[in-house]
Amino acid sequence: MFIRNARRFTAFFLAFAMLVLAAACSTNDPAPATAAPASAAAATVAPAASEPAPAEETAAALPFPNQPTLVPFESRVHITVPVYDRSKEGYPAVDDNYWTQYIQKEFGDKLNIDVEYVAIPRGDVMTKYSLLIAGNETPTIMMEYDYPKVAQWANDGAMGELDLNAFAATAPTYYQAMVDNNQLGYTDLNGKTYFALSERPYYNTTFTYATFVRKDWLDKVGAGVPKSYAEFTAAIDAIIAEGLTDKAPKGIGLPSAAYVKNFPFRDIPVDEKEWVMHSSLGTPGFSWYPTERLLRRQNAEFNKGYISSEYDLDSDTTGGTTQIQTDFINGKTFSYEGYMAATVDWLSAFYQNNPDAELAIASVYQEVEPGVVADAQIRADNPFGMIVGFSSKATDDEKKAAWMLMEWMLQPDVLYVLENGVEGVTFTLGADGLPVVDADYRGTEMLNHNNNIDMTCLVHASKKIGTIEQTIAAIAPKGLPQDFTQALIDNYYDLKAVADKGNAYSDPIFAVAIDSESEYSATLLSLWQEYSVALTKCKPEEFDALYADLSKKFLDAGYQEIIDERLEAYENGFTTKLPK
Repeated sequence: MFIRNARRFTAFFLAFAMLVLAAACSTNDPAPATAAPASAAAATVAPAASEPAPAEETAAALPFPNQPTLVPFESRVHITVPVYDRSKEGYPAVDDNYWTQYIQKEFGDKLNIDVEYVAIPRGDVMTKYSLLIAGNETPTIMMEYDYPKVAQWANDGAMGELDLNAFAATAPTYYQAMVDNNQLGYTDLNGKTYFALSERPYYNTTFTYATFVRKDWLDKVGAGVPKSYAEFTAAIDAIIAEGLTDKAPKGIGLPSAAYVKNFPFRDIPVDEKEWVMHSSLGTPGFSWYPTERLLRRQNAEFNKGYISSEYDLDSDTTGGTTQIQTDFINGKTFSYEGYMAATVDWLSAFYQNNPDAELAIASVYQEVEPGVVADAQIRADNPFGMIVGFSSKATDDEKKAAWMLMEWMLQPDVLYVLENGVEGVTFTLGADGLPVVDADYRGTEMLNHNNNIDMTCLVHASKKIGTIEQTIAAIAPKGLPQDFTQALIDNYYDLKAVADKGNAYSDPIFAVAIDSESEYSATLLSLWQEYSVALTKCKPEEFDALYADLSKKFLDAGYQEIIDERLEAYENGFTTKLPK
């Protein structure tokens, strides 16, 4: 579908989503699961009013009468489902807990399906999958947020093709959600269908991720929350001069991923061909001017003492315990960032160590600097959440059982329980009738990370309740000395204003494999780590010559082949486009 329609895109999505109406009309797309042949409909004779129709009798006998496609298997079917393991202290095992058992009881046992969860280390996803694949233990469901990862599994043969007709017949609600969210254009790779896609609510605002800054420090130096880079540097200079910390106030670490956070440093509008060649989660865009601008600023900050001389001994991994996180918790650094939920461990720990401290949410405009950063720009999420595929070794029954799990989990009543738990135990109802999760509950029924999102991500990327304000209220951290609900709502509308300007977009998605990226990405990540440190720590007068030299080496190490291949795919119509 994607290949036949790759040149047809719409500006409806701020994150450059492709027009998929033509794809939805393709002969390869499934017919509505509820459609019946005209001849069969004409031959149907209505039963007597006093007797239940055969279809009604059948539905009433099913475990889920409102989901007639969920019919028990005659023989036991076993499926394996991945779930992220974040190794959070005080949390239950992700692959065996109250909620995995709940799913087995409420779904699996009723449909004659064994549902086994497989822990996937969040910080080392590809290694774990590689071990499972090599050991002939490929999970029935294979899923990731990043397109390059699922593309690799498909290209390597670990992931099988997906029959969308069969999928729609078994999971009609899930399939219809893909239609409604204009996602069918992302289901194909190299002309073959592999993927189903979950929903990502409010995808172009990244509102669930927030950066917190030390407002009490800002108050002490007579500064507000910085709304430009000039204000930021003035505040940091004053914090250092005032001696509010005995460490470098800006916490950064060695890059742990290929993604380069250079969105703010791109020209507005960004050149589409350059975007296609360099904007990527899979390969660092080192030899691209926004990265040069980013590193030049980082070099200046390092030489002014904003950044530790040993910063590269720590990793910048988000979501795990690092020295960067520890320094913030101990009250040593100015800011830290992460995903929001009813429970945010590092925020709770921060207030335990700094009970008199006050935090604020950083402004999206903090990076703006005339001549360097023209205006706020943000990397929008993809217009989909999890990209879901299925093992090439899975039997038809195993794949069908996996689709049934997706269909069952997507139902509102199921999601309500999985993301809130047991009323009166893990949550209570607020005055508005919406659930309020008890962030401190640690009993048997406790929810795992971020309201069980690592399970429910199979159907959507974040919890959604009512309006955006109600949704944010549900994910705002609870039990802290400060209530950040309104601040997070204000931040959402700031992000939305950036998106409304057209300054929120994601990376290109390719409908063909970029073979050179698979070949060189590991080497280039290693070089990105080495080169970024060298350019951060060098003397300012050495920066230009060193960047030119390292950029050429980076291109010669395989990056030139990658950007050439990416550009060729773009010119052949096999990529998404920027919004117009």
